[in-house]
Amino acid sequence: MATALKTTVTELPQSRVRVEVEVAPEEVSRAADAAASRIGRDLKLAGFRKGKVPPAVVIGRVGREAVLDDAVRERLARWYSAAIGESRIVTVGDPEITLGDLPAEREPFNFSFEIGVRPVATLARWRGIEAPRREAAVTEEQIDAQLEQARDRLARLETVERAAHAGDFVVVDYEGTVDGEPIEGGQGRAQLVEIGAGGLIPGFEEGLIGVLAGEQRQLELRFPDDYGAAEVAGRDAQFEVTAAEVREKVLPELDDDFALDAAGLDSLAELRDDLRARLLEVDERAAQAEFRNAVVEAAADAASLTLPESLVDARAREAFERSLHLLSHRGISKDAYLQVVGATEEELIANARPSAERALRGEAVVAAIVTAEGIEPTDEELLATLEGSAQPDESGRAPDPKKLLAQLRRSGRLEELRADVAADRALELLVEAAVAITPEQAAAREKLWTPGS
Repeated sequence: MATALKTTVTELPQSRVRVEVEVAPEEVSRAADAAASRIGRDLKLAGFRKGKVPPAVVIGRVGREAVLDDAVRERLARWYSAAIGESRIVTVGDPEITLGDLPAEREPFNFSFEIGVRPVATLARWRGIEAPRREAAVTEEQIDAQLEQARDRLARLETVERAAHAGDFVVVDYEGTVDGEPIEGGQGRAQLVEIGAGGLIPGFEEGLIGVLAGEQRQLELRFPDDYGAAEVAGRDAQFEVTAAEVREKVLPELDDDFALDAAGLDSLAELRDDLRARLLEVDERAAQAEFRNAVVEAAADAASLTLPESLVDARAREAFERSLHLLSHRGISKDAYLQVVGATEEELIANARPSAERALRGEAVVAAIVTAEGIEPTDEELLATLEGSAQPDESGRAPDPKKLLAQLRRSGRLEELRADVAADRALELLVEAAVAITPEQAAAREKLWTPGS
């Protein structure tokens, strides 16, 4: 794809560029033939089987301009992506695309776009950057909390002959109605309800406090205004409930037997030591991640960098749109998300601005190190990255990294991977060359160096 188009980049004010793109006539012809084939699948012409009309015949029947228009609409996103890779720019925000006229026979197709790009940082110095790094630590309280979680997982439920209280489980049959009409999905048989878990509508679990096995109760409740089922949201309801059984959660004793059941260890002391080591390893990774972030921020503070507000806003909006995209895969709509968080789109984007600014500054510094050090990942490094990140398919077989590399090259996305690997190497160099100081030293220096203090 890279050879199928040419790009010319013009720098504009406010960290923006204009990219002029020329799509080669051969690529335009291939796109037109593909569009004609798509159109031909639904075209019925005498003498041809359905779906077998040659592209030239389709073009003659529906017109070259109509076919080209379809081709451009289908290929534009691919051409745009390839132009980004060919231009070696890192974009921020959405493009403003201007399409040229549909080309004549054997002529190129031209379009252009303007878009924000990652700002360029000028490095004063980056080796020996000082940043705070805390020591990893584990408290006895954290170990106790882990043990309690394990006890809860291994707890058993025992039937008791007494009234239910908070924390108990009650086996119930129930039937809900609104204005005397049964609620769709509002019935249950032998349902296990934990009092205090908050899994049911407000008041239901509380209404079971004090209930005895075999007792019947009528609960007068109200569905929340934002309840998922619109037909009952905000409405009063009646639930006829019969308690069949009250069960008490019984936690295992913290002893050597528990250590054996929970982790296959011989003693409680060994279990505590094992938990301490695991928690320390987790906290060590967290401390290192915090140090990396602190190093990047310190390097960004030391660099010369102009960051337009429009660029920060664009990155914050990208983060918001990315969150919506991820939520959509879980069946959560934009309106539902905004309702749950209790904020408007504009408020969420505004809240994302500080992190967007930090991210842009950090990326600019890392990119400057890539340039300063002339970091150019080899194909072997790219293959190693693909091999490490490749996800196995349903059969458990991981894709061939060489085939993935070839696909990226064909689609014009190879430079994107190359840039990511180069950035990772630059970040490693930056962190390795940094000097760790204690958080107390960092706080004292911040106090001394704060302007106007």
